Amino acid sequence: MRSRLIVTTALAGVLLTGLTTADATGKDSGVARAFQATDRSTAWSLVERIPLRFPTYHPQGFALVGDLIFLSSVEVLEAPVKYPVPVDGYDRTPGKGIGHLFVLDRQGNLKKDIRLGEGTAYHPGGIDFDGQNVWVPAAEYRPNSRAIVYTVDPKTYRVTERFRVKDHVGGVVRDRTTGQVHGVSWGSRTLYDWTPTGRQLQSTPNESHILDYQDCDYVSRGKELCGGVTTLPGPNNTSYDLGGLALLDLKTNRILHEIPFPAFSPTTNHNATRNPVALETTGTKLRLLTAPDDGENPGGTEIQIYESPLS
Repeated sequence: MRSRLIVTTALAGVLLTGLTTADATGKDSGVARAFQATDRSTAWSLVERIPLRFPTYHPQGFALVGDLIFLSSVEVLEAPVKYPVPVDGYDRTPGKGIGHLFVLDRQGNLKKDIRLGEGTAYHPGGIDFDGQNVWVPAAEYRPNSRAIVYTVDPKTYRVTERFRVKDHVGGVVRDRTTGQVHGVSWGSRTLYDWTPTGRQLQSTPNESHILDYQDCDYVSRGKELCGGVTTLPGPNNTSYDLGGLALLDLKTNRILHEIPFPAFSPTTNHNATRNPVALETTGTKLRLLTAPDDGENPGGTEIQIYESPLS
């Protein structure tokens, strides 16, 4: 009887998902509360710019793992080309490329370059850390295509294929309370829900027509926080990116809070939420990490950090 009690006590903090109860709360559940206190008039200050002094290509997603930053990126070797008319259900060629998952320290120094993908599925998307592994999709660089969902051990860098999807998956998040994996399609027009082994549970149209989510992170029990942009036409044949952030309920896909983000990269004028985003809190500030510029842009890629006082 005594040994059974010991086993029960040892397992008390482990959920059926294989994650601990501490994992389930998210890396910082205070992020959700702090974000819900923001609005369109919240003042954000650019407090730090960290240049990345290695080829970064086209950054996609951030995952914060302790003192490390995981950054997904796609290196395009041959850009997809639009077909005059669809071919086999595709509107463009697959192109060629290499998928990267960079591991950085908080000073922006490159510690590891992990290659991901297979054949024409070379485009990593938005990524998430579930307390144990970093989840990364690698998809074809075209809509209505295919994707492979991987996990990467942040300690050993071991890559494991988890499942495959018959659609472009532009980002994934793991719900730490259910163990389910949530993803977005091309332009995040469809929101998916799978088991950890890839059985599809749900496919839902995105109720938001304001943002195309580029990167999402689990931030609190059953919630994800996403950043993205929508490219809109401007005057005189110009265009601009409307950027923003949104907090979603993973069970219902309902938007709980949403704001536009008013800041642009001082180097390129790209909206700050164009590529990877990650939020965290300090003792007195809500902090947003962004990397809106590509490696080939003037000045290359920087991690640009914005802060707003906690309410």
